[in-house]
Amino acid sequence: MLKQGKDLLIKIVMMIGSSIVSAIALNEFLIPGKIFSSGINGISQLLSTFVEHVFQVDINTGWFILLLNLPIGLLGWLMIGKQFTLYSFLTSILTSFMAVIIPIQTISHNPLLSALFGGIITGVGVAYPLKYGFSTGGMDIVAVILEKTTGKTIGTMMIVTNLVIILIAGSVFGWESALYTIISIYAMSRVVDAIHTRHQKLTAFIVTFMPDEVVANLNKTLIRGVTIMPSEGAYKRQKGAVLMVVISRYELYDLEHVVKSTDPNSFVNLVNTVDIEGNWYDEKDQLKARQADQSAN
Repeated sequence: MLKQGKDLLIKIVMMIGSSIVSAIALNEFLIPGKIFSSGINGISQLLSTFVEHVFQVDINTGWFILLLNLPIGLLGWLMIGKQFTLYSFLTSILTSFMAVIIPIQTISHNPLLSALFGGIITGVGVAYPLKYGFSTGGMDIVAVILEKTTGKTIGTMMIVTNLVIILIAGSVFGWESALYTIISIYAMSRVVDAIHTRHQKLTAFIVTFMPDEVVANLNKTLIRGVTIMPSEGAYKRQKGAVLMVVISRYELYDLEHVVKSTDPNSFVNLVNTVDIEGNWYDEKDQLKARQADQSAN
């Protein structure tokens, strides 16, 4: 119960922090520099700029973010699941309101700096929600829905969406604006990869003298196979074990928490895994396994 309360508090902090950071990136760097973000935020920027140029009506980008996320959130609730969609939708709503509240002002008159810092800050706002099991809403939800219904990958969906934004920005607002948009989106993607890559695999080698307890708690938390290799400490000749488990990057937080709370003296070595062969449970398989366990109990 205490862990659930702590996790909920962390997610609330991530939602608020992500929305503030994303709104700052929009209003202080991207919008003043006529540089466009990716996904729904970028589409909202295009709509806001279009309405202002054609109808001479100034509508804040935040309102378009909210307008576009309402039907997407409802669709996600029905087709993906409540928890992921709820946190993602609330983050997108907070982002839209923060974009309305935070004033638009020019911090840098250098478009390259605006593109770089706008992309970097946006990447921070996107990556940390992903790290804690939800997203910033918008195209993330659409991409997951399309992956379930059509089999197209999330990465493909994001590339196509960003390509459309870049082409529209270039044809309507000038190709220089499109080039800076590419720089911004690239910087954002690099930051997201550095902080969190959902499909990146890691191999954890856990050196512990409490292997039975650690394995039991890992099995309660993760649906992953654990290989136990007997070991012996070279200094004290103490018998122990090395546990090997391959995880996704998004499971790292849970693994570290379980290991350290069970055996504070354990040693964990994390290695990037290039590829894996054989049985690998993705998120859908894990969800089915959990549902089967709940039905059995």
